[in-house]
Amino acid sequence: MDEYSRFVDWDKMDVSAQSQDTKELTCTDLHELKQLARQGYWAKNHSLRAKVYHKLISNIPCRTVTPDANVYRDIVVKIIGKRNSSSLPLPEFVDNSLIPTYCLNAEGVGAVRKIILCIANQFPDISFCPALPSVIALLLHYSKDEAECFEQVCRILACNDPSKRLIDQTFLAFESSCMTFGDLVNKYCQAAHKLMVAVSEDVLEVYSDWQRWLFGELPIAYIARVFDVFLVEGYKVLYRVALALLKFFHKVRAGQPMESDSIQQDIRAFVRDIAKSVSPERLLEKAFAIRLFSRKEIQLLQMANEKALQQKGITVKQKRQNVHLAVHAENFKSEIVSVKEMRDIWSWIPERFALCQPLLLFTTLEHGCSLSRFYSHSEGHEPTLLLIKTTAKEVCGAYLSTDWSERRRGGNKLSFFGTGECFVFRLQPEVERYEWIIIKHPELASTGSETENHAQPASSTLSSSSIPSDPSDRLSPFLAARHFNLPSKTASMFMAGSSECIIVGGGDGQALYLDADLNHGRTSHCNTFNNQPLCSENFQISILEVWGFRD
Repeated sequence: MDEYSRFVDWDKMDVSAQSQDTKELTCTDLHELKQLARQGYWAKNHSLRAKVYHKLISNIPCRTVTPDANVYRDIVVKIIGKRNSSSLPLPEFVDNSLIPTYCLNAEGVGAVRKIILCIANQFPDISFCPALPSVIALLLHYSKDEAECFEQVCRILACNDPSKRLIDQTFLAFESSCMTFGDLVNKYCQAAHKLMVAVSEDVLEVYSDWQRWLFGELPIAYIARVFDVFLVEGYKVLYRVALALLKFFHKVRAGQPMESDSIQQDIRAFVRDIAKSVSPERLLEKAFAIRLFSRKEIQLLQMANEKALQQKGITVKQKRQNVHLAVHAENFKSEIVSVKEMRDIWSWIPERFALCQPLLLFTTLEHGCSLSRFYSHSEGHEPTLLLIKTTAKEVCGAYLSTDWSERRRGGNKLSFFGTGECFVFRLQPEVERYEWIIIKHPELASTGSETENHAQPASSTLSSSSIPSDPSDRLSPFLAARHFNLPSKTASMFMAGSSECIIVGGGDGQALYLDADLNHGRTSHCNTFNNQPLCSENFQISILEVWGFRD
């Protein structure tokens, strides 16, 4: 077919999707390149895609000494010799990953293993890189020979641009990406996340598969389109596509019985057979329709997750602690929620804190209905979990990302603090988690702008219109304040406390108000989103508990 066909089995490749039109790519403008990549400009011309890959990868900034094609030619005979490459053991860092054959011929399949072994020789610092076999197999379809493919993969691995993340090469980076993906699912795929929690004992284990969906299970027509955009836009694209896959899985399989005993296996099977239900164009369309936050915010979230893993000493592959171990039936006792209900709550919290175990800090049954004792037992702990059971047997609560001692920063005034990771939820009579939104309550906010000093009606409301128009002026809905030294303007107004009351603002128009005696409370609810209220508008508290997170 062309000079880039050496390793391609054209009987497996969908030739009907290939165009013989002669095309060239001359643009260098990043915005235009993004549009062309998303539109699949070079997707239907095998030779053009090969040339584009070569051009894009050649422009990746790399370390000064990066192995090239000549290095491969020098070392491949020494490393492989005359042995059959199919019999050679792969390095541990690929973690027994699938070596997808895609549309490779026999020579191409053997070449994948040879290139992996040569990369292991040249990159001793790589400790965990399960995506590598798939990347090599894909690029072989668009390479003139093994040496050229080796050089391109080396450039991807040797990228030294701190703002450009490409392929995870350590377990810490991989594991934190899985946690980050779990956080994103919790935010952007709540229906799918609810299904995962219902059918899986360990949702973290399910989400640890997210890179395998892309680099292993996706057919070549799909992963090649993803890779087109990935080379232009970077790592964020991978999150987008994985979220889209999960959304489609939930949509297609909703209400249907599981096809196997494992939701992991069902998702893998769905991704392998995705052509039955979703086209590559539709997949990318869905992926880019998700209003994901910025690359910088994702990077900060990833850093927070890496920090949490490092503090736990989890930097090499080991048995993952699942939520059933964090909330263990023998070690957990609450007068408000069951073990199962606490596990459901644990599945909603940021992944870096799901590694911790719940620790009871305060309960009205033992410490009495005193707001001062509530503060004294809760302060010094971040984050915390507030649980409330009313005399009408309603159960609601809030996940609070910030230490209650922050309330003192406002002096004698009731001032708001907290971050966008906070949320409120209801467990009884029905389970519901409410998305984050900023409280609009100017007369209670800390001193600041002239607007904040004007009096407002006593009943606080929640409104999406209160969110700053410039998204750079507020914290990402995921990042806890203790991980970063951020200016106060980036904090989200979510929680407030004084000697007279507690106010906890939630998402979708929900807020809780608790009186100083911790016996009475009320809720505020906007009907903008047509959600059911957290509990009765005015309620009496039967039991209140505050839980912390123990390492």
